[in-house]
Amino acid sequence: MKMKLNKTLTAFLTALLLFSAGQATAADTYKVAFVEVARLMRDAPQVEAVRKRLKKEFARRDEDLVAQQKQVKKLEEKLQRDGAIMSEAEAKRLERDILSRSRKIKSSQTEFQEDLALRQNEELGKLRKVIAEVITQVAKEDKIDVVLEAGVVYVSDRANITDKVLARLKAQSKSGN
Repeated sequence: MKMKLNKTLTAFLTALLLFSAGQATAADTYKVAFVEVARLMRDAPQVEAVRKRLKKEFARRDEDLVAQQKQVKKLEEKLQRDGAIMSEAEAKRLERDILSRSRKIKSSQTEFQEDLALRQNEELGKLRKVIAEVITQVAKEDKIDVVLEAGVVYVSDRANITDKVLARLKAQSKSGN
């Protein structure tokens, strides 16, 4: 039994060594690269274009909210200034009006923030797809087998394709794609 165990163990170790040697040879033929997607999402000109587009899209609603807040502030100032000379009923009516407007503004602000966040997520999702396509194009052109984006402890400048991808995104932005 001991002899059979030794033969099995020897066969296993031999197979493991052969497999490991084969893996090392195969790994030498793969080309691996790294890309900093967070940097691309920060520095790509398309990101600024998205910001400007969303700012323009939501500018009217933002202006309306600011105007409503100014109206409430004026009413509060009026209550503060004239509250002592107003009738009690008139002062209470003004307080209720201020409270009602403040609640509506708060509700509108919440809705505004939710809508803005939703649109940002939609636009950034589209941008992530564009970035992924450009990464894939660069990887195919450079005959890269694997592109990593996270969980990397070290990467040499030679393996980091972030600058190439960023340059391609800038070129696309200039050409209007």
